[in-house]
Amino acid sequence: MSQAHVAKAQSKSVPVNDRTERTFNLPNTLTFIRILLVPVYIGLFSTPTGVRSLWAAAVFGLAALTDWLDGYIARRRGQVTKIGRLFDPIADKFLVISGLILLVQFQRVAAWLAIALIVRDLAVTGVRFVAASRGIIIAAGTLGKYKVVLQIIGIIILTLEGAVAMSTLNLHFVGTLTLQVALIFSLISGGQYIFKAWTEFSRKGWHA
Repeated sequence: MSQAHVAKAQSKSVPVNDRTERTFNLPNTLTFIRILLVPVYIGLFSTPTGVRSLWAAAVFGLAALTDWLDGYIARRRGQVTKIGRLFDPIADKFLVISGLILLVQFQRVAAWLAIALIVRDLAVTGVRFVAASRGIIIAAGTLGKYKVVLQIIGIIILTLEGAVAMSTLNLHFVGTLTLQVALIFSLISGGQYIFKAWTEFSRKGWHA
């Protein structure tokens, strides 16, 4: 093979390697670690004794920390990718939905509240997938991020209910109130995501 052909082959291979590095970077790795921590949380909280509830809350908090950390690193290093933008909110959904289902099972959160939060998240995820299939990435908005933070705090508090003795603070009330506020943010931000997707579809002349 001539040197010209070798150089041409190498030039074609470089973009592929670059794309691989951008995809399998530290922020995206943290996102996938968050997904792997979900079954660990489920395993611990499936039998919510005092000690297991404490560990479950710790694992949930660690998983939530990776959410902040991967976003921070991605922005600081300029490693924001389409894969990261798509899978980061999905990882959040897995974590939060698992927590809500278990809390309903152990009667620590009202079923209607959990259902409302879960249905909204599934609806927004569906909209994002449809948009992504047409080359549109809908990034998380400010209210959506606040909603995630409130959900995480509420779930951690309710996971700790019964495991932490606090005479001056009703963990069930605080956790439930936090999730109710999260629901308000959830519905507003959900409407914003749908509006953004509809606007993009209309602008490009796409129809369902």
